[in-house]
Amino acid sequence: MTRIYISIGSNISRDENVRQSVYFLGKYFSNLLLSSVYETEAVGFEGDDFFNLVVAADTDQELKTVRGWLQKIEEQQGRLRTQARFTPRTIDLDLLLFGNEIIKQQGLEIPRAEITEYAFVLKPLAEIAPAEQHPVTGSTYSQLWDEFDREGQALTKINFQWGDHPDFSR
Repeated sequence: MTRIYISIGSNISRDENVRQSVYFLGKYFSNLLLSSVYETEAVGFEGDDFFNLVVAADTDQELKTVRGWLQKIEEQQGRLRTQARFTPRTIDLDLLLFGNEIIKQQGLEIPRAEITEYAFVLKPLAEIAPAEQHPVTGSTYSQLWDEFDREGQALTKINFQWGDHPDFSR
């Protein structure tokens, strides 16, 4: 089994789309572990605030299959691949880590650079995997968060309501 980490972000129908994406992730992957949900301002464009979190999961599938499933979930939730990078979105699922692998191929970079660039990725990752080491830097995610320059990257932990569905428990 490979431990993977997925960043989730939404600023359109945020509650519904975050819940739905976790539900779908539970259909494809096992042992989901959810970070807290954080509210952050849109980065790179003017738009509604985002809800962001990180999900850890286990899979026995290959990278190509995992990426395909994430794209399928995004499409099921109305994500259009033709959208510009910095625009409002129903859901954004980014594969941050695939085990300890370092991968650079055809527009794919794992670990994702966003881990060390954005508070809304690093903080929830450090919350659920504080002692895990970044495959490139060797630092733990807790260390990276402690050293992270938070200037201009406010995030607010929210009391997200997961509802009664058993797949939404933390």
